[in-house]
Amino acid sequence: MKFYISLICLAATVISAQAAPRKSLLNNDPNVIYLNEHIDRKIYLMVAKEASVYNSKTANRKLGVYPVNTKLELIAITDKAYQVKGKAKHAGVTGWVSPKLLASTDKNFIANFKKLYERQMVVKELIASKEVAIGMTLDEVTQSKGKPTETEVKQTRKGQSGKWSYVVQKEQKHYRTIVDSRTGNTYRQFSHITTEEKSRITIEFENNTVTTMTRKQNNGPGKVRIIPAPFTFYW
Repeated sequence: MKFYISLICLAATVISAQAAPRKSLLNNDPNVIYLNEHIDRKIYLMVAKEASVYNSKTANRKLGVYPVNTKLELIAITDKAYQVKGKAKHAGVTGWVSPKLLASTDKNFIANFKKLYERQMVVKELIASKEVAIGMTLDEVTQSKGKPTETEVKQTRKGQSGKWSYVVQKEQKHYRTIVDSRTGNTYRQFSHITTEEKSRITIEFENNTVTTMTRKQNNGPGKVRIIPAPFTFYW
């Protein structure tokens, strides 16, 4: 998606961006997006106007003040506030600030991060409901659906493409009718089990992003109606 790609570009161009390993933070706030879960590098912003820093995204308690031109590491975002880490006037502080007081080499960084926030909130909902959507990354698909049942990957000069399939199967028990030779009574005897495909979701991707999705559902043999073939009249 365009805004997702734009944000990756932002991550590469913001002030003093440095490579950082992805890690998961233990945080239960569903309305906060932690950057290191989505971007494989640290992101730094600068303080454009003296910025008060607070202990929460709702600014409950003031922790200190960041001076102008202080470099801050961006930790997390909401639609209205950023969690950052840096040197305040009295000591190092991690807390929440208004993005309007910050600056970046990308003048559209606030709009880009807002788009990222909106996207990731949708992705959270999809993963929680184990759904897949066009525009998701393969990592997000794996978080939602687990490892695919079948994979097909093609590598070209332009990049990588392929298909992932998620197949749901069900066991079908089969029985046979047995006639007792002595009494003539009939009874049903278990014969064997077959595995049948119940449903299939196939996603096609290019360069780590889902581009197409196909759903297949097995509704059983159904009722087939037969009618006469078209008549041909000769006269």
